[in-house]
This record gives sequence, C-alpha cells and structure tokens, in this order.
Amino acid sequence: MFYFHLCPLEMKFICLTLLIIGGITDSISERYEVVGSADTVLAVAGEDVILPCSVKPNISVVDMRVEWLRSDLTDTQVHLYDDHEDKNTDQSQSYRGRTKLNHQELQRGDASLKLSSVRVSDEGHYKCFIQSKSWSDDVTVDVRVEAVGRPPVITGDGFDHSGGLHLQCESEGWNPEPDLEWLDSEGVSLSSETTETHRNTDGFSVKHTTTVHHRDKIHCRVKLRHHMREALIISSSNMFSSWKTSVIMISLAVVLSVIAGILIAVFAHKNRGKMLVFLFHIFYVNKAVWRSFLRQGKFIYIIHFIHNGNSKCFTLK
Repeated sequence: MFYFHLCPLEMKFICLTLLIIGGITDSISERYEVVGSADTVLAVAGEDVILPCSVKPNISVVDMRVEWLRSDLTDTQVHLYDDHEDKNTDQSQSYRGRTKLNHQELQRGDASLKLSSVRVSDEGHYKCFIQSKSWSDDVTVDVRVEAVGRPPVITGDGFDHSGGLHLQCESEGWNPEPDLEWLDSEGVSLSSETTETHRNTDGFSVKHTTTVHHRDKIHCRVKLRHHMREALIISSSNMFSSWKTSVIMISLAVVLSVIAGILIAVFAHKNRGKMLVFLFHIFYVNKAVWRSFLRQGKFIYIIHFIHNGNSKCFTLK
C-alpha cells in the first residue's frame, strides 16, 4: 500500500508490474547460490586437483558465464567460459594448458575446475564467479600445495681444531617448510649448529650443519607431515685417523724446516768462502736462470746473505 500512495492513479498498473518483476528477480537471486568447499583444498605438486564450484540447487550453467580468478593476485584470470565455449585469450601465462572445465557437468550446475600438473606457485585463493542474465554469485576456494622435495645430500666440510668432522645436509623443493633433523645410529637426535632456509617459486630449501667426533652412522632426515626423505653417511675411523696423521705430518714438516734452516745458517757462517764460490758458480753458469729468478723476486735473502758475508758483490748484466 505504501508504494501505491507514491504513484498516481494512472500509474498503479505500471508500479504493480515493476514490483512483481522486482520480486521475481529478488526471489531468483535468493534462491540460487554458488558454493565451493568449506575446507582448504589440498593439492600435491606435480599431480592434478579439482577446485569445487557449483550452483545450488542444481541448474544448468551452460548458458551462463563461468570465470575462475586468482583473487589474491589482483583477479588474475585462470579460466573463462562464456557463450558456450572456453575463452582463454586473457588467461595468465602460468595456467596455459593446465585448466579444464567439464562441459557435460555444466549442465548439472557443476563448474568445478581441473588444474593439472600443480605447482607450488598455484597455492592461493581462487574465486569462482558465475553470472546469468538475471543473477550472479561467486565463492572463494583456498588451495594449499604440498611439495615433496628432493632427497637430502650430505657433504663433509672439513675438520675443526678439535678434530670434529663438519657435516652439511641440504634438500630443496619442499612446501610448506619441512623439518630437518640429524640422527645417530641409535636414533638419538643430534643438534644442528647452523640452519638456513630459503624460499623461491619451487618451494623451500633447507640446510643444516652438525659436527661429529667419532665413528658412527649419521642420518639426515627431512620430514613434511607423512612424507619423509633420508640420507646416510658413515663417518669411519679412517676419516679421523687421516686427520690426525695430516696434523702430525704438517707439524713434523714445520719442525724439520726450522731445524734445517738453523743448520744451514750455522754451516754458512763457518764456511762463508766455500759457500760463496759454490753459489757464484751456480748462478754465474746459469746466468739466464738467475736473471729469471731475480725478476720474480726470488733468492733475495741469499743475495743479502752473500753480500754481508763477503766483501765481493756480483752484478749481473
């Protein structure tokens, strides 16, 4: 009655018609809705996944516009169906050839999207938008991508001052971030001294280091929920004995060099004349070689020793 008071008498029929049409439109809009998934859709990298979207109650959407967008990427177009065909000229390059709508299912109101060869970069929020001539609605579908990374690689990174062997374990291509742990042969967890985590379009890469001081079987285990990758290295006693041998040999070489230097100095001091003739003979006969050494800055100490040990000085021209 309120609307009739606003309309002149001759307009009652027109107003009534508009009210009826508006009521029908409102009832249609309230009657149909686009639904997706209440839960996050879990996908596995490299496999296919279905992103659910349909109209309730079921009606054919063959004559409607169906558009899938990435709402978290400024509505990047993922897939478009309109005028009874797929129109993907404006589709994002990263989705080319990887999306598909089942046209037969469209007749039953199912506009679910099949996404093939899932990538880590596919993780995000997707909007399914359906539009007819009389109504439109949309729903958001959240997608989470799991990626199982490559097997870990263990490498040795030398010894520390106490003889401990540094080990490094690295694995790439995980999503979300995995857990990495070191274990000994008894399954006891070893502490990680340094940890590094990086993320790119392929997922997470992790790198941990630890130090072992005795012979053992060392495991590097990377886990993500029910997925696990593992590598094994056996730190043999030869590794540690070789390190000790190297230290002993180097120390011995240094000591012998010092002793030899002292003996040469004493011998040269007592036999300056003989030493001078001997050196002069070598350098004079091999003058070309001597010049080469001189240009390279070698034997400067010997020249200085000869000069101070004898009044004679040799000049090469």
